[in-house]
Amino acid sequence: MEDERFLYWCDRLGVLVWAEMANAYEFTETAVERFTREWLEVVRRQFNHPSIVTWVPFNESWGVPDLPGDPAQRDFVRAIYHLTKAVDRTRPVIGNDGWEHVAGDIWGVHDYALDGAALRDRWGSPEAVDQALQGRPQYQRAVLDDTPRGERPVVLSEFGGITYTPQKGTPWFGYGSVTSDDELLNKYEELVSAVLDSPALAGFCYTQLTDTEQETNGLLRADRTPKLDLEIVRAITTRPSRAIPGDFIAAAQEAGMVAAGGKDNGRTPHPVAADTAPAVPLSDRERAMSVERETF
Repeated sequence: MEDERFLYWCDRLGVLVWAEMANAYEFTETAVERFTREWLEVVRRQFNHPSIVTWVPFNESWGVPDLPGDPAQRDFVRAIYHLTKAVDRTRPVIGNDGWEHVAGDIWGVHDYALDGAALRDRWGSPEAVDQALQGRPQYQRAVLDDTPRGERPVVLSEFGGITYTPQKGTPWFGYGSVTSDDELLNKYEELVSAVLDSPALAGFCYTQLTDTEQETNGLLRADRTPKLDLEIVRAITTRPSRAIPGDFIAAAQEAGMVAAGGKDNGRTPHPVAADTAPAVPLSDRERAMSVERETF
């Protein structure tokens, strides 16, 4: 869980957050009691942060390592899911992000395939997604107990993880390695394009934004300097997804032009007298960016 200062800036800058809990190392009665108490404290404390859009109590079965074989662990995940929904009815909850789903409003799946073709095979169509969810996309079963998908959206909540080929003796090798900036950019475009071309995925989260300790698979280094041309990365990442209907994209683009240019649907500017034009206030983002870097 992030601290209040981080969430404050996310609120101000418009960064959307999936709030994920730190998990226990093993499943015990003590762990159940402590986790439940601390999770409720977290949800209550952070409830009013508009940046938080999803609650994620468990990730990749950490703290519940035998979900397939232990009914008590499955009951625990379901109980925390329903408890969270009872406390906060406004946000979606993912019971266990990554795999082995037993409860949740979204099915988040993790797939570190190293080439776009594999991602397209598993997630490139509604039929492929349904097939992947019935099996083991990578190592673990995606869904337990034959829980029907229903209307749940599917999000590729971890993928990518590409790093530079490490020096000899480095303990972390990422999920795949490249040898140059050009190769990293090409691989990033290959993987992201495979996701964006799917009409069946509702969203994605690339691993990851920055390097951190042994995980050197960020788009930025630990000191926040970029490895790649950020304008190119932005162009790749913000290309419209096939999962979004074309008419919705057109409407959003039209709304953006109206908001930015003060134009109506007929592209006619609203007249404003030169000597009475109102001052344009700075946006929250512009004000925040004017704060000195030490604030962060």
